[in-house]
Amino acid sequence: MTAVLPAPRASGASAAPDAETVYRPAGPLDFAGTLALLGRGPYDPTTVWDLRGMWRTWRTPEGAAALRIQRPAADGAVSAAAWGPGAEWAIAAVPDLLGRGDDWSELDVSGHRLLRDSLHRNPGLRLARTGRMLEALLPAIIEQRVTSLEAYRSWSRLLRWYGEVAPGPAPDGMRVTPTVEQWRGIPSWDWHRAGVDPRRARAVQAVLAVAPSLERAVESAPTLGAAEVALQTIPGVGVWTAAETLQRSHGHPDLVSVGDYHLAHQVGEALIGRRVDDEGMLELLEPWRGQRQRVVRLIFASGFRFQRRGPRMTVQDHRWH
Repeated sequence: MTAVLPAPRASGASAAPDAETVYRPAGPLDFAGTLALLGRGPYDPTTVWDLRGMWRTWRTPEGAAALRIQRPAADGAVSAAAWGPGAEWAIAAVPDLLGRGDDWSELDVSGHRLLRDSLHRNPGLRLARTGRMLEALLPAIIEQRVTSLEAYRSWSRLLRWYGEVAPGPAPDGMRVTPTVEQWRGIPSWDWHRAGVDPRRARAVQAVLAVAPSLERAVESAPTLGAAEVALQTIPGVGVWTAAETLQRSHGHPDLVSVGDYHLAHQVGEALIGRRVDDEGMLELLEPWRGQRQRVVRLIFASGFRFQRRGPRMTVQDHRWH
């Protein structure tokens, strides 16, 4: 869940957008469900929801951008406006953010009641594609093997300290992710102060050391499978991290976050009424190979939640005292 703030303030001449558009989806659009994965928790200064829609900041190839996307109008049209040097890039990305080209027509869930009902109730659910691999990869590394709450706080601290103030009339407190050079310049003690342990900090630095070539390799990969392999050549980037990244940057329809603390339990209880491990989850999802991420999204969109039992993962403090 991302932050919900009042409507944004206007700021004189800067309130006029640098670029804007109106996007008309070809079919139904689940606005909130499609964009739900973009934010990294309730403290994320890059993503803010309000009653009228969503604000999102980007570090685009042309520079910082703040993007405002309105909820669909009565006729289904989605208005968007952007500010900053990367405004044109951000506006051009709006259709992919809203799932353009994400085709669910071949997904057959008729044999499972929960999935069938979820698809019927959520016909506009789509997989968003951000096109920004690094902005999906770095927070995924920070989220490795810790509670979501810990990771969300770490991400928020780092962006508050090192992120760029969002351009235009974005809500107060919004930040644009640092440049690669700025990420590289964060001293070790600030990673600790933010609650990121040395192992995860080293994995981030390993990515940053080869960031331009890694981005080229992923962008030029002939298949999504090849993009996954390219990501996993970096020490500290495994199956779970690659999946969490490509689900967002490429709208990958099949990758499942194997190794997630709760996902296998959720899938097992939703599909067969009992918990399973990762191997069992993959076995259950095998009939939908090629579209397994879509099935996972349908499970979450259904409203079903597994029953939490036993001790929860302990929230740890990785900062120096």
